[in-house]
Amino acid sequence: MRRIGVVGAGAAAAAATYVLSETLEDATITVLEKSGGLCGRAATRRRDDVVYDYGANYVKSADERVTELLTGTLETDGLVEIDEPIWTFDRSGRLSPGRENTGHKWTYRRGLTQIAKRLFDRTDADVHRRTRVERLIRDDGVWRLEDADGATWGPFDTVLLNPPAPQTADLLRSAEWDADLRETLVEVVDDVPYRTIWTGVFHYPFELEVPYYALINTDTDHEVGWVAREECKPGHVPDGESLLVVQASPGWSTDHYDEPPEDALAELASITAELLADDRLTEPDWTDHQGWRYALPDEGVVSGPLRSAEKEGLYCLGDWAAGEARVHAALRNGLEVGERIALESV
Repeated sequence: MRRIGVVGAGAAAAAATYVLSETLEDATITVLEKSGGLCGRAATRRRDDVVYDYGANYVKSADERVTELLTGTLETDGLVEIDEPIWTFDRSGRLSPGRENTGHKWTYRRGLTQIAKRLFDRTDADVHRRTRVERLIRDDGVWRLEDADGATWGPFDTVLLNPPAPQTADLLRSAEWDADLRETLVEVVDDVPYRTIWTGVFHYPFELEVPYYALINTDTDHEVGWVAREECKPGHVPDGESLLVVQASPGWSTDHYDEPPEDALAELASITAELLADDRLTEPDWTDHQGWRYALPDEGVVSGPLRSAEKEGLYCLGDWAAGEARVHAALRNGLEVGERIALESV
């Protein structure tokens, strides 16, 4: 029997768990997730009759394997597409039509978290939410995981680490095993640079009449990096209403991260109203927010030390391991990691 422990329930972990459940008949898989949700930054919330993706906005059809996973392997019921284009803006706030759309932009009527939920539902994995792993233990050739309450999970023959690179590095530091390999691995994982993103969510009891789904800043020199209209996603926002998901720039996000949320929201709403030239946007009827300290990896990781760790039954996965801060990249990486583990288990 192959005993597998998974830290984190993001998109990559869900994809890897699905592959392992499909290919290793005798595997037992335990997933430990620190939050109450699934799919990491591909996160969804609901309020009243509104559904909104407040982290990643959609998944692109930029990878054949992921496209097949979403449109072939998983049930397509509830899978929806965003048809409206993405426009651009510069540091002065000047809007321009963007490049011609290529490929699909998908989410679900019930939000992007459906990706992980549907993948985990196709497995026999034991998923524990609100369980924060704080220590990685190597003992007599097996792995154990210790959570914030002092409980120990395992033993595991194989462990998959799905948190963002800085949090993965912290877990790796806690492990007492091959010192040279551990330090080399920690160094390369810790070197992955991240952008901090603070997200504001603004709901309005009226419709916006604009020709685009989203706006993206092209010169990375504006207080806002991204503005998306959630009403462009079928089933997310009732007719006659609007909801904006506004992601501040990394610089603004870092400067305002620890401010009282109401102050940051008010300022971000004002900036958004100016950008869209609509003073009504300064007064949403309700708001939400989320700070992502480790939102987007700017670079990938050196793969050599990761492969060396895999020989010890320790696997790192996620968008940072894939080298691209996209949901489809995380899913592809999870599929590939799951297949490597299955192959090595034969």
